Amino acid sequence: MRVSDFDFDLPENLIALHPAEPRDSARLLLVDPEKGLSDLHIPDLLNLLQAGDVLVVNDTRVLPAELRGTRIRGENRAGVSFNLHKRVDAHTWRAFARPAKKLALLDDLELGNGESGTLKARVSGKGDTGEVTLEFELGGAQLDEAIKSHGAMPLPPYIGAKRDVEDRDLIDYQTVYAANDGAVAAPTAGLHFTQSLLQQISDKGIAIERVTLHVGAGTFLPMKAEDTEDHVMHSEWGELTQATVERINARRAAGGRVIAVGTTSLRLLETASRATGTLQPFIGDTDIFITPGFRFHTVDALMTNFHLPKSTLFMLVSAFAGMDVMKSAYAHAIQNGYRFYSYGDSSLLLRAPQPADDGRDP
Repeated sequence: MRVSDFDFDLPENLIALHPAEPRDSARLLLVDPEKGLSDLHIPDLLNLLQAGDVLVVNDTRVLPAELRGTRIRGENRAGVSFNLHKRVDAHTWRAFARPAKKLALLDDLELGNGESGTLKARVSGKGDTGEVTLEFELGGAQLDEAIKSHGAMPLPPYIGAKRDVEDRDLIDYQTVYAANDGAVAAPTAGLHFTQSLLQQISDKGIAIERVTLHVGAGTFLPMKAEDTEDHVMHSEWGELTQATVERINARRAAGGRVIAVGTTSLRLLETASRATGTLQPFIGDTDIFITPGFRFHTVDALMTNFHLPKSTLFMLVSAFAGMDVMKSAYAHAIQNGYRFYSYGDSSLLLRAPQPADDGRDP
């Protein structure tokens, strides 16, 4: 499909620079492919979800993965900054560098503001698109803690270009159930939940299950291909345990629906379902790319924020609820002043009817 088919005009003033306060006061657009659109708010989830359903959240935790510091080459010094985007191993991360032209293989780095020491690293690899590989002296949990100490929250470029990182972003850009360090971007649909709302959902008989998908900065990269067939999807590491699979499958067998909170949860669930058509345990990288024509096996409804034009995420929601449906929904959201992107409002999409399964998996 042509990438241009997923374009739309978005007024700049609808890009949210801060979240709603409190978190669960944001608006919620219900998108039902058969019944149309309804303007609601996040607490209305309590009326939309039913006892027996299962809400699947992504419990990845965002590392403050924007690091600034100094490149050291003999007596020469130069200021550089990095956005970590994918862990390679205990000591190594891939990162986007600025300015990359100042870096060469085996350059030494001292990162951080110097107030609590520095985080030392070396450039062990360099691509031709601004990506580098950084090998740190520290590793594992020690490295994670050092990154937290020296780094800043890596706000999405459409927010970071309009304002500086603020202290409140350390809390605002993290879900209340974040647990597993490793993401460099938040699973933003989950930012709307409070502990109180989650408790009310649980009290209603709706299960809340956790999966982990470490969101990478590749989610913000613009598509350079003109046709979706030519796009190379970034990969992200995820885990779905046997115990979680058994509980979700039991709910489904009893007639409950699976509601994915965020495109990251959906991508992991559908990755884990794709081989057999039934949800299975999964651990590893996924680069699943969902466009119209994809057959969904597990997810019945998707809670998600409003996405960029021509993005892989707008393609995903168009595959889930229907392209014409989503174009109408986004036109409605723009006309009615919904706030877009990571700190914006949300939507609940019901899955469009799918054709009978013919045994093939597009």
